[in-house]
Amino acid sequence: MKVIYDAATDVLRFVFRDAIVEDFNEDRPDVQLDYDTNDNLVAIEIHNASKMIENPRSLEHIVLNEST
Repeated sequence: MKVIYDAATDVLRFVFRDAIVEDFNEDRPDVQLDYDTNDNLVAIEIHNASKMIENPRSLEHIVLNEST
């Protein structure tokens, strides 16, 4: 997974897989969901990110342990 913030365009993008985007859906204003040819989610784009997210330049990565 990749997280990309473009300060010039104020777009925050979460990329889940390297695939060609075939279709997208803007379910909410400024939030775009990208899909591949098999309708799998490829990425989520947040436009005007600095207005929607407290600090789009900051990232905290947490991985929880699996419970068995």
